[in-house]
Amino acid sequence: MCITKMLMMRIVIISPYAKTIASFRGHLIRELVAHGCDVFVLAPDYDDLTLEQVRSLGAVPITYKLDRTTLNIFKNFASFFEVRRLLLRLKPDVVFGYNHKPVMLAAMAGRSSGGKRLIGMIEGLGFAFTPSSEQLLKRKVAKFMLVGAYRIALPRLDYVILLNSDDMKDLSRLGLLNKDKALVLGGIGLDLDEWAFLPAHLEPITFTMVGRLIKEKGVLEFVKASMLVKEKYPETRFMLLGGEDRGPSAVSRYDLERWVAEGWIEWPGRVDNIKDYLSRTSVFVLPSYREGIPRSTQEAMALGRPIITTNVPGCRETVEEGFNGFLVPPKDPNALAEAMIRLIENPSLIVEMGVNSRKLAEERYDIKKTDAILIKLLLGVD
Repeated sequence: MCITKMLMMRIVIISPYAKTIASFRGHLIRELVAHGCDVFVLAPDYDDLTLEQVRSLGAVPITYKLDRTTLNIFKNFASFFEVRRLLLRLKPDVVFGYNHKPVMLAAMAGRSSGGKRLIGMIEGLGFAFTPSSEQLLKRKVAKFMLVGAYRIALPRLDYVILLNSDDMKDLSRLGLLNKDKALVLGGIGLDLDEWAFLPAHLEPITFTMVGRLIKEKGVLEFVKASMLVKEKYPETRFMLLGGEDRGPSAVSRYDLERWVAEGWIEWPGRVDNIKDYLSRTSVFVLPSYREGIPRSTQEAMALGRPIITTNVPGCRETVEEGFNGFLVPPKDPNALAEAMIRLIENPSLIVEMGVNSRKLAEERYDIKKTDAILIKLLLGVD
């Protein structure tokens, strides 16, 4: 990598929310700053804590307005004009947006403000591309609008980064993507020293799910599987980690509290110390309908936990069947429960598969490797 080409470059990162900037992008930002880049990070929901976190990385936090879930065209145009105004003032060499709307803002506002290099990272196709009978009309409208927006935005980017090959295929099939200007990165990676291997937790055997509390993540299947398993092994624990969601398919607080009261799951809500909970986990479970490459699964693998997840885009990439876990069909709590029971009845598999998960994490999810690729793409360095 030609370091001299990187010196004094101005980079604007457009984020959809502030809370995960330090944990998901912190290493990348520190590396860019260490190489002499001026980094500005736009996010819509900074508070005192997240402002200080970004400053401590050596970057400049800037607030902008964004409603991540709205289909309201006037609100979306307001975001565009605000970001365009900021980019005209900052005059960046590189604009990098990740998640749907920031990718579009990087493309549209970046191009119209004279941005020199525009990069977008799509971390999963999300609600619009997730197969489900829930909110079907809204899902169709969202897909129609997303495809239309991508058709305008993606050709304006110098490069598009995706996390799994299924997303690449779907966007290419729709004519939205030039494969010569696209890359499948795999997981965004994590610090494997920070997420060091921990010995298997076996007493009691505990299954943990982490994610947004929406139906597409497989929350209902996780709970139904817990009911089936507890009929045979009542001492088994089931932990559901995640805060309440306001999306169109959010799981209701009433249901969450009912499941806890009936003894099917434990739900501490949204927690910041995910590692503490995963250290007391035997097996990590994610019955999602579609993902990018989920960060929570990468974290569980790094700690040495077997994975039970669905055979769908973004999830299947994290499991080698029978090596570090099991793949089950989506929306199938019976198959999910069967996989859980297999591990309960063979605890030595939990130990063996956990070690194998760590091996795969070291091969695939080392943030030093993934960020090196990102930096080359962002800065156009060979």
